[in-house]
Parts: sequence; C-alpha cells; structure tokens
Amino acid sequence: MPGEKELDRLLKDMKPTLNEGDYVFCSRKDIKECDFGTILMSFKEHEGITIILTQEEADRLQFDYSFIAKWITLTVHSSLEAVGLTAAFSKALTEENLSCNVVAGYFHDHIFVDKKDAQKALAVLNKFSTD
Repeated sequence: MPGEKELDRLLKDMKPTLNEGDYVFCSRKDIKECDFGTILMSFKEHEGITIILTQEEADRLQFDYSFIAKWITLTVHSSLEAVGLTAAFSKALTEENLSCNVVAGYFHDHIFVDKKDAQKALAVLNKFSTD
C-alpha cells in the first residue's frame, strides 16, 4: 500500500504518538559491540556511524552522548515522496523554540525532541489534527 502524499491529509491524520523510553544519538567508528537488535537506527556518515538507541543501552555500553530525547512517531503512513510534511511540523516546533531531529522510515516519520520538551512538542503536533 503506497503512503499518503497529500499534505493536508498528512497533517490532519499524522496522530503523533510518544514512544516509551529515553533515546540518545551516539557516533561510533564501528558497531561491533552493539547487539543489532538494540539499535533503533543507524546511518553511516563520513566521520562515523550514527546510532540511535535507548539511553539505558548507551549507558550499559559506556557510549558518550550529549542529548537525551523522547521519540515521537507520526502514525500516518507517509510517502517518501510527500512534499512539505517535515517543513510544516518543523516550522510549528521552531515557532515554539523546540528543536527536532527527524528520521524518515518507510512507513512513518519519527521525531526526536529534547526530553524536557516532549509534552509541549506533542501539543504542537496535535494542533494540526484539530485545525
């Protein structure tokens, strides 16, 4: 089933959901010491491999990190070809002085926000469904 491309529908139906746990971004030269099942996301960059995992797992592995995030999933099935979704919600979060780190999965968009801002970010995102 193809994902939704229509921006108005994406915004109205995005239904953000807060996932359990605290998450961190780490950079590693290799990820051999990690159990692949504990890595939420990985992306190979020139400087190293960025991984997102629970803060608990990063602490267990003694990995360095500087940002503790909450993970919000937009539950609408968005197309990877959709135009404007990220711009719309990031603009709304910016207007409230909330940073966001976005990861696009095949089915959904995922937003990582500062742990202290999770509830405020959810409120901002939920406004799209009520407008």
